[in-house]
Amino acid sequence: MSLSLAPSRPVLADRVLPRSVATDAALVVGGAALTAALAQLAVPLWPVPVTGQTLAVLLVGASLGATRGAVSMALYALAGALGAPIFSDHTAGTAVLLGPTGGYIVGFVLAAAFTGWLAQHRWERGLARGLLAFVGGSVVVFLVGLPWLKVALDLTWLQTLQGGLVPFVVGGLVKAALAALLLRGAWALVDRADALKR
Repeated sequence: MSLSLAPSRPVLADRVLPRSVATDAALVVGGAALTAALAQLAVPLWPVPVTGQTLAVLLVGASLGATRGAVSMALYALAGALGAPIFSDHTAGTAVLLGPTGGYIVGFVLAAAFTGWLAQHRWERGLARGLLAFVGGSVVVFLVGLPWLKVALDLTWLQTLQGGLVPFVVGGLVKAALAALLLRGAWALVDRADALKR
């Protein structure tokens, strides 16, 4: 019996790395580090700048699978809450995690689990299903983040949607499409490398 957190159906990480507890730990930490790095990346996009944070969440979930993806995002949230300046704009602390935007960070855990579960069922291997999977992962983030924002700032639902959803729709679709392209490309490279070995 293996103590590895790797899913029974191999995801991308399992095709390129050996399964072990040490590998799982490295992947979980690496996923949190990738999220921290992309959280600092802001791309000017109408109507608001878009960070790479959610893109990282989608990629980590799909590459690592449900369990490791969720654990990686939980580690990211915990490290940031404990003071590591890894949230967007190098912010940190429990005030961020418990503040108005904290629900989005909590939503990362569920989104990574969701996209990871879909990846374990091969959704990310094709462009169309991959796009659906990653749009779905983004929706999960908003399902947690929007009610949290509404309660934290005592907003109406209209105000919540106008401030916490509408400005981010275009960026969310761009990130979902980019994630679908990156994962499909990564799988194509892995499949090609496997074919060359035969």
